[in-house]
Order: sequence, then structure tokens, then C-alpha cells
Amino acid sequence: MIETYAEYGAIGVIVFLFVMMIMNLIKSQKAQNEDLDQIRQAIAKSETKMGNVESIVLKLVDRWNRSDEKREDFWRDMSDDIAYLKGRTNGKNV
Repeated sequence: MIETYAEYGAIGVIVFLFVMMIMNLIKSQKAQNEDLDQIRQAIAKSETKMGNVESIVLKLVDRWNRSDEKREDFWRDMSDDIAYLKGRTNGKNV
């Protein structure tokens, strides 16, 4: 009879430990899911910021390119004007 109680007691302890292990796994899984949700939100925010930065950089590079084109046109016009003036000056001296 004592052996039966001891056997049931051991089974009870094992079942209790198994249930506690399952409960602990559920809690840790819930904590991991919360952490993963936070990570997903952080990634979404960083993707948005990266997209905004990329857009700004592209606009800045485009503006620099347009500025360079204007400067090249200005110097091209200036060199044409200087060449014309040199030609006029050389033509009068001859």
C-alpha cells in the first residue's frame, strides 16, 4: 500500500514538474514574441528612415549635377567671350 502511494506520489511530482516546464516554456515564448514585435517595429522605423535619407541624398546629388551643368555652361560662355575678345584684340593690332 505504501508502495502504491509512493508510486502515485512520484508520478504526481513528475506530472507537476512537466506542467511547470510547459508553463515556463509558454512564458518564455510570450516574452520572445514581444521582443520580436519590438524588433519588427524598430526595423520598420529604420527602413522608413533609410528610405527618407535615400530620397534626400538622391535629390541632393541631382541638385549638385544641375549646379555643375550650370557652372559648366557659364564657363563655356565665358571662354567663348574671352576667345571673341582675344580675336578682336589681335585683329586690331595687326
